[in-house]
Order: sequence, then C-alpha cells, then structure tokens
Amino acid sequence: MSGNRKATRTGNGESSVFFSDSDQLWHGFVTVGRKADGSADRRHTRSRSEKAVRKRAQVLERERDAGGVRKAGKVPTVEQWMTTYLDTIAVQRLSPKSHQDYWSLVRNWIAPQIGKHRIDRLRPEHLDNLYAAMMDRGAAASSVLKVHRVFSRALKIARRREIVSRNVAELVDPPSVDQEEQDSLTVTEARSVLAVAEHRRNGVRWSVGLACGLRQGEALGLRWSFVDLDTGDVKVYWQLQRTTWKHGCGDLHACGARLHRAPCPADCTRHRKVCPKPCPPGCRRHASRCRRRTGGGLRFRKPKGRSRRVITLPAPLIAVLRQHKITQDAEREQAGTLWNEHDLVFCQPTGRPIDPRRDWDEWMTVLDEAGVRRVRVHDGRHTAGTLLIEQGVHVRAVQEILGHADVRTTQRYTHVADAVTRDAAQRMGGALWGQ
Repeated sequence: MSGNRKATRTGNGESSVFFSDSDQLWHGFVTVGRKADGSADRRHTRSRSEKAVRKRAQVLERERDAGGVRKAGKVPTVEQWMTTYLDTIAVQRLSPKSHQDYWSLVRNWIAPQIGKHRIDRLRPEHLDNLYAAMMDRGAAASSVLKVHRVFSRALKIARRREIVSRNVAELVDPPSVDQEEQDSLTVTEARSVLAVAEHRRNGVRWSVGLACGLRQGEALGLRWSFVDLDTGDVKVYWQLQRTTWKHGCGDLHACGARLHRAPCPADCTRHRKVCPKPCPPGCRRHASRCRRRTGGGLRFRKPKGRSRRVITLPAPLIAVLRQHKITQDAEREQAGTLWNEHDLVFCQPTGRPIDPRRDWDEWMTVLDEAGVRRVRVHDGRHTAGTLLIEQGVHVRAVQEILGHADVRTTQRYTHVADAVTRDAAQRMGGALWGQ
C-alpha cells in the first residue's frame, strides 16, 4: 500500500496493523466474520499509538474466536433495546397482561435509572445501584426480582443476536424473596360464602371458583361449549383479560388525548397560565382517550402451557350449573335482540362479558354479607388448593387441577394442611409407641 509503512499481520493472518503517512496514524483491520451479503466483516481501529491499536485488534480477535463480537452498527441504549425487545421480539410470546406488566417495570424502574447507558457498556455496579434504588424507594423484593428476570432475559436475547458480548445480569446475584404465606378461606368460611352466593345472580360463579380453583380470567372466560354437564368435564381453554389501550393515530397531536399540561405560548389568549399539551410519542397513559385507540378493553385469549387443561366438576356442582343454564336461557329470551352471544357461562343480563373489576366488587359484597374477612378474588384459588391438599389429594393431582407449570408452586399449599400433618403425627406415634 503506497504511503504506508510497517504493515504487519497478527498471528492468524486475517488482521493487519500498519502506519499511514497520509494521516500519521496507526490503523488496524480485523476480520471478524461475514456480513449478510457474504462479504467480509472487517472492523477498523486507529490511534497515534501502535501499542493501542494492536491491543484493540487482539481484543477483537479474542471476541471473534469466542463468538462474542457484536454486530456492526450503532449500539442501542438500554431504553432503546428494551423497547425493541418488548414491542418487537417478546410481544409474540407474552400474554397482553404480561406485556403490560413488563412495560410498567421498564417505564418505572429500568428506563429512569439506567435507560441512557449503552447496552454494551453496562457493568454489574449499574444493576446493583438499580436494585438498591428500588429498595430505597420501598419496592418489594419480589418486584426487584421481577425486574432482574425481565432485564436478564432481554440481555440474553441481545447476546444471542450478537448485540452484546456478555449478559451483565448473570454477573449479579438476584435478590432473594421470602416465600409468601398463601391466604385462603377455611372450610367454614367457604361454606358461608357459598350459602350467600346461592341467592345472588351468577352466584354459581363462586362455587366454580372455590371448587375448581379457576383463575378470575378463566372463570369469566368459561364457555358452555367446553362444559359437559353429563360427565362434569370442563375444558379450561379460554380466559378473559383486560388489556391497555394503545394510540391508533400516527400523529398524536391529532388524537385528542390532551391531558398533559405545559406553559402557554407567548401569543396565547385563551388561558392564563397553562395550555393543554398533546401526548408525546410513545405515550401509553392516555391512549384510552385517543379517538382511534386500538388493542385495549376486554379480550378473550387462550391460556398457555399447563394453564390449558381439563378438569372435572364435583357432582353437586353439576346440578347447580344445570339450573344456572336454565336461568340464563330465560335471560336470553327476555333480552331478545339486545343479547350479545358469546357462549359465556357467566355473563351480564345481555350476554356481554363481566368486567373483572365488577367481579371483584361482587366478591367483596359476598364476603361482607357472609361475615367473612375480606380476601382477594385470587385467594379463592388458594382456598381450592388448600382444601384439596387437606382432603388427601396428591400434590401432583392438585398441580394438574390448578394448572401450575411448576410443582413447587403447588407445594406452597402443603404447609397449611394442619389436618393432614396432625394425622401423620398420630400415625407415626402409633407406629413407634403403639398409641
């Protein structure tokens, strides 16, 4: 090469280091692989110091040999990569509810704390500081652990796609979370609830929830076509979920979601202090007021994994459901053209789905009328798991009934089964001391 001197190659014969007289700098070129079009992917580094160039070239060679060289192009920041990961990659496999939950973690914690860092320049101390800040602001240890898992998964995908050479989250110990006590109703409390619910519209919804351990969305999404009243078999194939609305307008200034406030311009004659300001790009808070909103409201979706299962109803519950169907058929006839057919077992008087929020309010009303302490709707599911264990049902069978992906989740119910453990202690006493 004309004008160059001291052209040398590194040990593998694919990299070169030379001095250029034209700019009086040392240059290094390292071939790290092939581009999408098949041409050589050569990385360039330069410096006034020959030692610095050779050192950088050797680092690239080691990363190439270890398969850890990032792809060419501008490296995204943490916030940019989390946006790409959640809205382009993970959205295909996540449920709408989980997708919203992950975005909430990004907006509230990850982006404000470490969002401006380049993803390839993250260090373990950055994550340590993030977790410490969360704990200082009163976040639960379970929330910190969830942030760690979501971010670790995002970095794992970034490494797999050669955007980063390492997953820095693997270098940080995740926070430990103590096992939470499962709150559930006793047999006496559960019977009191069923006695009150028996006289209310859709009261059998709580019988199904307590007897079968269905999640709220699974109970509200249950359809008659998947309920066999002859055999008592129920296919839990659908669930109802509320999803967050998204802006449907390309120009957010025209969507009408003007809830932010900002100082008035100098020529403003309509307001004294502040003018409405349109939602900025990426706003998710006020999309429900966008005139062309999309993707929100109540949605039916299929459960994934073990959550999609077949359960069997107790015999007394089958008779109650038969009567419930007769009552619902009468409501359908009375509603006439106002009826919205969704084939739902539990619905409004017009056939429309029941809003989970109203379902929650109904549960609280039933508990109050029954004189039972207030617990969450989901605690009815815990009640089913506890009662099954207390009746001597094997933990693996309980896992199948509740649709747990991991048996360790089911085993959390075993510590409350006092009747079972007391019986075991008595049996052991009889075996050793003849009592």
